[in-house]
Order: sequence, then C-alpha cells, then structure tokens
Amino acid sequence: MSENRLSVSIVTYNTDTAELRTCLLSLHAKKVGWVYVIDNSRKEYLADFCQEFENVEYIPSENVGYGAAHNVAIRKAIQSKKSKYHLVLNSDVYFEPVILDQLIAYMDGHEDTAQIQPYIVYPNGDLQYTVRLLPSPANLIFRRFLPRKVGKKMDERYTLKFWDHKTPANVAYHQGSFMFFRIEAFKKVGLFDERFFMYPEDIDITRRMHKYYKTLYWPEVSIVHAHRAASYKNKKMLKIHMVNMIKYFNKWGWIFDKERKEWNKQLLEELGYQKNI
Repeated sequence: MSENRLSVSIVTYNTDTAELRTCLLSLHAKKVGWVYVIDNSRKEYLADFCQEFENVEYIPSENVGYGAAHNVAIRKAIQSKKSKYHLVLNSDVYFEPVILDQLIAYMDGHEDTAQIQPYIVYPNGDLQYTVRLLPSPANLIFRRFLPRKVGKKMDERYTLKFWDHKTPANVAYHQGSFMFFRIEAFKKVGLFDERFFMYPEDIDITRRMHKYYKTLYWPEVSIVHAHRAASYKNKKMLKIHMVNMIKYFNKWGWIFDKERKEWNKQLLEELGYQKNI
C-alpha cells in the first residue's frame, strides 16, 4: 500500500444527497484510501446513500459540532497508520480528482508544510477570499454591523482583497471548507479544539499549525465551493457564530494577541500591502 494514502472526512447535517454525490465523485483518485462521512443529523437516508460507495464509511453522530465530528475521523486515520495526509472537506465542494495527486506531490516535496489550501472559487468562477489575516474583534464588528463604507478598507485588508492571490503565501488562517493536513503534524499540534461548536475552529487549528510549520496557500490548483454563508442569513446561525467567536477571543486574546500582531504584520509586508490603498 502506498505511503501517500489520503484519508478524507466530510461532516453532514441533513445534507442533500445530490450535493454529497458531487463531492464524493471528486474523490475518485487512486491515492484516496478511505472517506469518512460523519453525520451529525443521524439520517437513515444518508446512511443508505453512503452504502453506494465502496470506500466510504458512514458514522452516525450526535450533533457535536464541526470540529469535533472531524476529530472522530482524524483519530481513525491516525490509528489506521495508512494515511500520510488527511483532507477535511465540506460537502458543498467539488473539483477535478487529479488535484489531489498534485497536492500530495507538493506536500511530499515540502516536509516543512503541514497544511495547504488551493485557489477556491464560487460556482460562477469568482474568487473566494478564504485565506485571511488572523481576525481581531474589530474586524468582525466592522464586517457585520457598521455601514459598508466605514468598514470597506478594513475588510479589504483583513480578507486580503488587495492581493491578486496568484502567488503562494504562508497564511495563518485557512477557511474550513478544504483543509489538507499532514497527519504527522496532528501529533505535535493536536486536533480541532472541541470547545468551538462551529466557525472559528478553522482559524484556531491553522494558527496552531502555523506556529510550527508552514500553512500554505497554493494557487496552482483550484476547487469550487458553493458557499452559502449561513450565519449571514439565519439568526440562529449568527448567534452560534458570535458565541463561538467570543470563545475564540477568550482563548487567544481580545486586544492583546502577540502572534496575531506579528504574523499579520509579516504577511502584509510579504504581500506588499500599502496602507494608503
């Protein structure tokens, strides 16, 4: 068995089977070993659907949250000792299977990289700004609650919209829809922090990886993410988002966060950010 076997985890919750099928078809690559579908809704129709795929294991779960559910699969991948890499994937993501071989090849050649994220677009081809600065409370307040003009400059800086995204960069925040990890790095850094039910677990784990390894944005391959931004449209999801961001800032610091200050400054300088743009 190849040492470069890739395991994958997908967390579902009342997920549409057509969406999940498109996602699973993207994983038809030789080096994909096992795909874990952790179903936080425990739906029988999803269990039946997963039986159509030889290398998919359906795992029913209580609604423990996004990161905690992925941890179930990551622990299985570590214990199996068959995977060198693990992909955390959203069900609303799809891509050409060949990109997995390209990501594995890059990671094989760069042992200092623990995590990688490709160029991500919406279904219409527009770029998604999925790698960002580490957020401050002000970033989130401006982005949600102040007039658009007031927060526009801060938003462009935080989401790196000033940058063309055409070159690789070592970024401490990767969005959680497609997170490609080196299994060995989990042993040093740990898994997703299960205190976060949903949303900031991707920021948290990327910055923990970034402390010891490169966490790379690599635009040589691209994927499609049919992102729905649920917390902008649903009051319940907005509340979950805000509660968990409070937990995040309680952990890392509201005003004083030395890593945030240093790493954001370094990244902005590397990307050629000009304060007057």
